[in-house]
Parts: sequence; structure tokens; C-alpha cells
Amino acid sequence: MLTRKQQELLLFIHERMKESGIPPSFEEMKEALDLASKSGIHRLITALEERGFIRRLPNRARALEIIKLPEAYAAEKPPRRGFSPAVIEGSRDKAPVSGLKPRPVEELSASVSVPVMGRIAAGVPISAIQNNTHDITVPSEMIGGGEHYALEVKGDSMIEAGILDGDTVIIRNANTASPGEIVVALVDDEEATLKRFRRKGASIALEAANPAYETRIFGPERVKIQGRLVGLIRRYH
Repeated sequence: MLTRKQQELLLFIHERMKESGIPPSFEEMKEALDLASKSGIHRLITALEERGFIRRLPNRARALEIIKLPEAYAAEKPPRRGFSPAVIEGSRDKAPVSGLKPRPVEELSASVSVPVMGRIAAGVPISAIQNNTHDITVPSEMIGGGEHYALEVKGDSMIEAGILDGDTVIIRNANTASPGEIVVALVDDEEATLKRFRRKGASIALEAANPAYETRIFGPERVKIQGRLVGLIRRYH
């Protein structure tokens, strides 16, 4: 049996991953549970892992996997205390939240075919995207309206955003983005990369989610947005 705080943390992580596909940071967990320090979160995470509710993925920052939920949760969701209803309840009756939504392919109920346009660098940029290599099937709820394509991720520069080497990202075709969104960026019409989009004055910053990589700054004429990240497919071998 879980303590109240353990259950609150487990459900907070579960709901956040349903929203964005990315586990919350320890700072976000601390604030959500109204704890004084991150050490309390470490203890709760360890307890949940020892009880078989979550698993920490080694050598990956913020990488948590939920293995199971409390039995009572499926029938009746317990009260949630200490965090914002906007975070927990999501955006019911509003536009879908863009973000990562890893989901086993075999669980797809209503699905559509999306072209895979090669690989995208999450690390050192690679050649621009050009060819449709094959198609994959993704859940229709993941993509919504508009044109979409998929790319296979190469590299580890986005691991703290939950994007790992070998993942397949789903991209909504677009030529604009808002600051903070993860985008496919074409630099100098030659190299394509997957990074978080920022603005630095009149310049554009392409920000990695891995402290081993520096943020790259370009003049606006050097960067073209080719799409925004809306989903992620991960296969476990």
C-alpha cells in the first residue's frame, strides 16, 4: 500500500506524462507536493521504485517509466492535493496539448499512415530531410489536423526532453513556431536538427535538452522552421 504522498506523486507523474509525454522535473514534483526540498522527492521516487510502480531508466536525466498504478485508481480517481487542476485535468474541451506521447503501436485503435522522411539529428546536425523512406502507423488522436511526417532520431541532445536516440518523432508541417516549442530546423538550407526554438533579440536560438551541447545562435535568415513536434513513438526491444 502506498502512502498518501507516494500516491500523489505517482498520479502527478502519470498525468503529466499523459499531457506531454515527458516526466516532470524534480523541482516541479517538489512544488506540486508542497515539499520543502528535493530530497523528499528522491525518497518518494525510491519508495515507488522499490514497490514496483515506476522504473528509473539509467543514464538518462528525468527518465521515468510508470509500470503500474494503484488498483483503485482505475475505478475511482482519488482526490488530488497540492497541484494545479490545470495540470492534472489537462485541457478537456480545449485544443489538444502539443507534446510527446509515447505509446505502444499495438495499442493503437484508430490510426493513420504517416511518411517517414529519414533521420533527424538530436546532436550534430545532419543533411536536410528529402526522401520518404517508408510509412508508419500512428494514432489519429496524436496528430489532429494538418500535414504530418515522421523522422527517426539520431543522437542524444534532447534526452532531457524525453527524446532518445532511436525514437521516431511525429512532426506537424509548419514554418513558424512559438518560443519553447521543439522544432525541426533547417540551417543554411543544408543541415536539419531537432531542437527547442528560442528567440534571442533579433536572433534565433536552437537549444538542446542536454547540458553537453551548447545552444546555437543564428541570424533569422539562416534558420527555416520545417515543423513542430507533436508526438513520439518508442519501441522497446
